[in-house]
Amino acid sequence: MSESKEITKQGEQKPERTSQDVVITPAVDIFENKDQILVVTDVPGVASDGVNLRFDQDQLFIEATARPIGEDINPLFREFGQVTYRRIFELAPGIDVEKITADLKAGVLTIALPKAEALKPRKIQITVG
Repeated sequence: MSESKEITKQGEQKPERTSQDVVITPAVDIFENKDQILVVTDVPGVASDGVNLRFDQDQLFIEATARPIGEDINPLFREFGQVTYRRIFELAPGIDVEKITADLKAGVLTIALPKAEALKPRKIQITVG
């Protein structure tokens, strides 16, 4: 399913490579508590080496590629080919980028975005004078 076609742009002599891969916008749930924001997304068929996460200028980039099982064997019937899941989120400033973690279990990717200390709620002590 990952066939490539060659297309020549008008006025150029070099062929342009295009991909037939399917790009899907995965369903996402986002939760927040006092310490962090959790992004939970379904990416079935993706192994941990197929996930590419990036945080840049208050944007979270999620890209995950699911490859068909058994690429080294001849499939008799296939409905599920190579798929790429892609989402980009604009986040409010204040994420502690150095502490971002991600976990992939059974096709569910969970990304923990810890809040910077300055954004966490805190109790203000009142003194009596």
